[in-house]
Amino acid sequence: MFELLIVKPIFNLLVFIYALLPGHNFGLALVIFTIVIRLLMWPLVKKQLHHTKAMRELQPEVRRIKKAANGNRQQESLMLMALYKEREIKPFASIGIVIVQIIILIGLYHGLQRVIVSPEALLVNSYEWMKNFSWLKELGGDISRFDMTLLGFIDLTRSAVSQNGVYLPALALVSGSAITQYYQSKQLMPTDKESRSLRKILKEASTGKQADQSEVQAATSRTMRYFIPVLIFVFTVGLASALALYWFVSGLVAYIQQSRVLQQDETELGASVDTAPKKEVIEGEIINRPNKKKKTSNNKRRKR
Repeated sequence: MFELLIVKPIFNLLVFIYALLPGHNFGLALVIFTIVIRLLMWPLVKKQLHHTKAMRELQPEVRRIKKAANGNRQQESLMLMALYKEREIKPFASIGIVIVQIIILIGLYHGLQRVIVSPEALLVNSYEWMKNFSWLKELGGDISRFDMTLLGFIDLTRSAVSQNGVYLPALALVSGSAITQYYQSKQLMPTDKESRSLRKILKEASTGKQADQSEVQAATSRTMRYFIPVLIFVFTVGLASALALYWFVSGLVAYIQQSRVLQQDETELGASVDTAPKKEVIEGEIINRPNKKKKTSNNKRRKR
């Protein structure tokens, strides 16, 4: 089922772009394929960023809830859940897009590995109707014409580090993948001047002071900003550079998409948040506070 529903469609989309692309450069086709995938994921990306931005804007209210709860974990959790529900925010909304990215990456990896082992896999694994494309017919007659490079400069079948030594072009792609992932993660991290490092929190916890779980989670997220790029570097340094090229372009496009959304007008991004009445924490309870937009509309009605 994974082969039929994931690997085949992903691989054939890449082959489709490659067969119709003027010049038939596989590396350039992979770049275009990556951009197309990111554009298709745009609705999910925008929704994820909306929730991320909304979560960042809620930080002052979250701190007020923690102060009002005064260490009562159960009360704090109930108040936070009520706040998230009222603002229509799902704290784990970003998990969906991460799962989609992992599935695409695994499917692409399986397809590329087959082509690296045997270029004939390009024809064997293509849909029947695609085999009628003129370029695929030419490859069927002479598979040696298949060139798996990026514009003739980078051999996408080679890894950055192998038994043959270090391949610098591939190492540049792997490094670029890690760097773009770092800035992509940093871009989504909330800036909180009162935040403490995970090391400081754990140091205080070792003295017997109870650690704030949400603060630990926030500190862990900031630590992951460094850990994930390192993990990507270690993971891709020994794989064919075609995968590193996909990861690098995907991260670059994702960074541009995030910049565009996060810089948009606040009212547009928070449309669904503003439709519901806001709430404040007073003496440990969440109470309704009329929305500013609703006040404006009511004033207009009175004037009329």
